[in-house]
Amino acid sequence: MRHLKPVAATLLSLTAALAGSASLAQTTPAPSAAAAAAAASAPAAAASTPAVNRPVVEQRQLKPGDYIAVIVNTDIVAASEVLQRTERMREEARQRGQTVTNELLHKQAVDSLVDERVVVTYARENGPRVDEPELDRVVGNVATQNKLTMPELRQRLAAEGIDFKRFRENLRDQMLSERVREREVQGRIRITDGDIDKYLDERQAAMQGRAQLNIAQILVPVPEGSNPAVVAERKARAEAALARIKAGEDFAKVAREVSEDANKNRGGEIGLRAADKLPDVFVDAVKDLKDGEVRSEPLRSEAGFHVLKLVERQSGKASINVVVQTHARHILLRPSEQLSPEQATRRLVEFKRAIESKRATFEQLARANSEDGSAQEGGDLGWVSPGGFVPEFEQAMDTLPINGISDPVPSRFGIHLIQVMERRDVVLDMKQLREQARNALRERKYEDAYNDWMKEMRARAFIETREWLD
Repeated sequence: MRHLKPVAATLLSLTAALAGSASLAQTTPAPSAAAAAAAASAPAAAASTPAVNRPVVEQRQLKPGDYIAVIVNTDIVAASEVLQRTERMREEARQRGQTVTNELLHKQAVDSLVDERVVVTYARENGPRVDEPELDRVVGNVATQNKLTMPELRQRLAAEGIDFKRFRENLRDQMLSERVREREVQGRIRITDGDIDKYLDERQAAMQGRAQLNIAQILVPVPEGSNPAVVAERKARAEAALARIKAGEDFAKVAREVSEDANKNRGGEIGLRAADKLPDVFVDAVKDLKDGEVRSEPLRSEAGFHVLKLVERQSGKASINVVVQTHARHILLRPSEQLSPEQATRRLVEFKRAIESKRATFEQLARANSEDGSAQEGGDLGWVSPGGFVPEFEQAMDTLPINGISDPVPSRFGIHLIQVMERRDVVLDMKQLREQARNALRERKYEDAYNDWMKEMRARAFIETREWLD
């Protein structure tokens, strides 16, 4: 999620838990990072809008020494906000190793704040209503995520000079903006039957000749941050399992006894998968093996040590009707003025370490911290076919083994920690196949539709930029 109205720059961990207002599914997208960047760098609407069209501006209290930088419809952008946004962008550029001029940073900060106000002022007049009980729940989630009671949250806000009523209205604006974006942008996307037919024909042609592999593994995991003694012990365990197989024991039997992979009860078999849906390290490790052969030494990966067997290799037999569905869960953190992308990433890295060291479970951390509707289910996203998630999420998920946990993954919804729980092969009927294609095509067209919508919104808005000194 991008372009959220600031609540308090000093409350770095205070993020709005907008449960249910967005999901990973492509049927409810929010603006992508690229779309947000494009909107942020778009030129501001001309300040020469005739005075006769000037709307009544909401009289928001400015702190002593602050002043109005831009008037946008019925709202304002304060000079202090521009300074705060500029400094945040400067720090993010520094962490990326980029050098950006003050002039460009200032322009991008102003443009991003103007975009926020354009959307929120439109949403206030045209968006779906956010009722008080729903807003109460979101405020409660903010307190819970920050391990505060409601009285403590009020005290924290008061200490920062933030009016509690204004805080609630800022959260309402965020929710309204998200929902109106979904409604307006989705309404612009049109997918015809001809588009779907062409997409399916292209997919079928692309799958011809593509290799499929069935790999079995024995996994001996190595927790992140393990000392050399632990790593050596785990490696020895994997080598002992390999030695048993070389001595004539059945791979499946050893897998059931030794492996800590979720597929061990199936003899370690992952199942037939397209090569591009498997981790590259697995594909490379078995590329010279014949069907039935076992790799001569364990493979080391971030997850641990793998003893690998190539069960079967197929070429040119893939069909678009047969798909691999994935059962996954995630923890989502949404960057905002109060939680930078870098801070969200660090928190998710800490969550991953806690899970791997058994200090917490994925489900517990998802319930307590995830900022979407799946939090109540421990982050569980259910069974989803290819094309059901946004591409960056799906690409990261597809490379994970069963029970594997990703590094933090950015998407247009925020930053995710992903775990794959199960996989299964499913034959889709034509109706399901076409719906899958429709979702994928909507995703392709979303960004252009979002950019067009933002251009029209800015063109219709009243925007007056006032002169002020940095």
